[in-house]
Amino acid sequence: MKRVCLLLLAAFTAPAWAADPVVPLLAVSPGAGGQVIGVPGASLPWLLLFPFLPALLLAFTAFARIAVVLFLLRQGLGGGQTPPTTVLTGLALLLALFVMSPALKTIDSEAYQPYLAGTLTLDDAAAKAAGPLKTFMLRQTRAEDLALFTEGSTEDGATVDARRAETVPFAALAPAFLTSELRTAFQIGFMVILPFLVIDLVVAAVLTALGMIMLPPQLVSLPLKLLLFVAVDGWHLLVGSLLGSF
Repeated sequence: MKRVCLLLLAAFTAPAWAADPVVPLLAVSPGAGGQVIGVPGASLPWLLLFPFLPALLLAFTAFARIAVVLFLLRQGLGGGQTPPTTVLTGLALLLALFVMSPALKTIDSEAYQPYLAGTLTLDDAAAKAAGPLKTFMLRQTRAEDLALFTEGSTEDGATVDARRAETVPFAALAPAFLTSELRTAFQIGFMVILPFLVIDLVVAAVLTALGMIMLPPQLVSLPLKLLLFVAVDGWHLLVGSLLGSF
């Protein structure tokens, strides 16, 4: 993932600071003299976008859908912070890397390695890297969501064709892809949470019928939900369903 960060970002945006070769960041004036410390103007957009780079890269991958489903599962189990956030995030990253591995291998072989060898410029490598990524994103994006962002838009003077990844601009494909991913994640999450909701309702009704209204239903339903989840091999089913959804 680290290898293609620069290429993916270059495919998404381009520097627009050519007018000023150096942007001053700090002026130091010891005594009568003065010194200006700055950065090249072309590097400033990368510097400003660097804190948001992980979020941008994850938004272009399968991470969003997987992470949302896993956190909805934890909410349905009602176990508080169990599994821990770091564990769920790590699992989501590993699954996203597995799903994205074909596209990443293509980017590495067709864009990153030629760029390191000097046979491709940065712009050409970024264009090569954008192809497999846009193909994956377009395959997971609903036509309605894509039309919402591409209606009336063009790419290099050509009309956007949803069937051709090269004609769809990243600026429109990225939000459309993320919108579709969130919708799919909520659909899967609903199916995951529904059995746990039934258990909560049954436990609450039984406790009310027994007159044990002071006993929190979650205290009784949590072991039952864990037992059900383990009995049906829930992690295997959930991970298999997530991978199959791509």
